[in-house]
Amino acid sequence: MKIDPQAFRVRPDEKIKLKHWPTRVKPFYSSKAQYEKILAAHIAELSRRQGKLYAHNRYSLLLIFQAMDAAGKDSAIRHVMSGVNPQGCQVYSFKQPSAEELAHDFLWRTTRCLPERGHIGIFNRSYYEEVLVVRVHPEILAGQALPKAALADPDFWANRYRSIVDQEQHLHRNGTRIVKFFLHVSKAEQRKRFLARLDDPDKNWKFSRSDLAERARWKDYQKAYEACLSATSTKAAPWFVVPADDKANARLIISQIVLAALDQLKLSYPQPDQAHRQELSAIRAQLAQ
Repeated sequence: MKIDPQAFRVRPDEKIKLKHWPTRVKPFYSSKAQYEKILAAHIAELSRRQGKLYAHNRYSLLLIFQAMDAAGKDSAIRHVMSGVNPQGCQVYSFKQPSAEELAHDFLWRTTRCLPERGHIGIFNRSYYEEVLVVRVHPEILAGQALPKAALADPDFWANRYRSIVDQEQHLHRNGTRIVKFFLHVSKAEQRKRFLARLDDPDKNWKFSRSDLAERARWKDYQKAYEACLSATSTKAAPWFVVPADDKANARLIISQIVLAALDQLKLSYPQPDQAHRQELSAIRAQLAQ
């Protein structure tokens, strides 16, 4: 069964209700062996296209991953990007901001990490935390030293969305293509994965009491994601809601979407001009002696 990336895309100005978006769909594989075969083919093609992206040197690709805890962001990145040349790919994970980062606007710390031309950049969490976690926990704003007028503005969150959209439009105009993934996991599946972490000593480090506290705010996070996805999915920088209860299926969907994004760039290897061809011919003749 063919994977259609458009089936998971949030349309511009579409009002999202996550309860209407599935956390599980019919698998695009019939067995573990077939899953591994499809993923391997995607990885091989992704590696080939990354080589073209690097040689073409006109575009960069930024992949943004956001999700509730235990949705599978880390493993999706690890599996899907396993065949990519590390020299052409950078992965950044954004945790709690440092004092230096808090002294700047909320887009500053991620802007410094944007991929250069010819490269793929991956944000494991991103500037979207500022309209997700911070919206669920507005007390965080107290530590950002924002002007009182900005905090009092009834359009505070709308202004943040606008800043994000403007930034992404600017990047698009200058050659950075942005693809954003929300890994949509159910509350029941999250519970199952949390319990698995607690039962596995090698995974205990992944869990803390704060994870349980955030789970208690599930409805608040769902509303924050709905508002965010609705306000910031654009033609230039679309959001894709990926059903994440089945990790293997999610990886196949993500890899197919990345391939489609690269395919839209019409990449090609640079062709030498006449002077360069003559130079190469002279070099060949010299080496042949």
